[in-house]
Amino acid sequence: MNLQKPEQTFILENADAPVPLIFESSHSGLLYPDDFRYACPFPELERMEDRYVEDLFSAAPDHGAALLHALYARSYIDLNRAADDIDPNLLEGEWPHETHGPARPTARSDAGIGLISRLIKPGLPVYTRSLNADEILHRIMHYYRPYHTALESLIETAHYRFGAVWHISCHSMPASSATPRRAPKLVGNRILPSDFVLGNRDGTTCGPEFVHAAQSFLKQQGFRVTINDPYKGVELIQRYSQPTRGRHSLQIEINRSLFMDEASGEKTEKYLNIKGKIADFIEFLSVYCRNNLTSVAAD
Repeated sequence: MNLQKPEQTFILENADAPVPLIFESSHSGLLYPDDFRYACPFPELERMEDRYVEDLFSAAPDHGAALLHALYARSYIDLNRAADDIDPNLLEGEWPHETHGPARPTARSDAGIGLISRLIKPGLPVYTRSLNADEILHRIMHYYRPYHTALESLIETAHYRFGAVWHISCHSMPASSATPRRAPKLVGNRILPSDFVLGNRDGTTCGPEFVHAAQSFLKQQGFRVTINDPYKGVELIQRYSQPTRGRHSLQIEINRSLFMDEASGEKTEKYLNIKGKIADFIEFLSVYCRNNLTSVAAD
């Protein structure tokens, strides 16, 4: 298979940021490669996008932080999955471990939402065909690895320069999926959906002080905020975090109904207000990071 390598698969702003704070959006890409060859209705693919998320966080460089965001759609390859989470039900033939590396499908692949999605939702497949191993490897090599290499480099460089780094993985959630399992607030007998969900995989990817500071700020802005409920975070925060060594990763999910019409995909009149509040949030986190650095002695 001879598929042309894309010229650019992500945008990185403020790589040499003066604050060790990194925002990244892996699911807001709107480009669909010609070799995708999906069979589902295109509007269904669009509903998988975290549309506008990179724009909502576009003030990050203005406050000394780095901003990385993918250009290609998550339905083509999901950057927030492990590279070896390869769905055997989507694969044509056997996976060639010797030449292509290991394949270790997880429960996400079983559900059809592994590295490469097999299903849009239960009963609605993305493809009417199987994908061969070379086709999958092409997506990994030319779309997945460049993004992860860039993110890892940002995190490693910031940690080396400052002795600590805070990484924020930015996402959006459908309003229908924003209801927490544990009810922090009820109206009558109805559980209110979260406006923001902060995920640190039950405290394993980010120190509690940062999480609680972020939660307190958002609550002061009038938002309903839950932690690890209903989203805990996936690959992007798990892979690069080690809070005991000053490597903190936090996933943020924003309720789409705050800023867009989910049926049409268009921005609502509330969009600019929410974007302004997120800019204030970014400024708050930047100040937090500046104030919580410890001096690192040069060798």
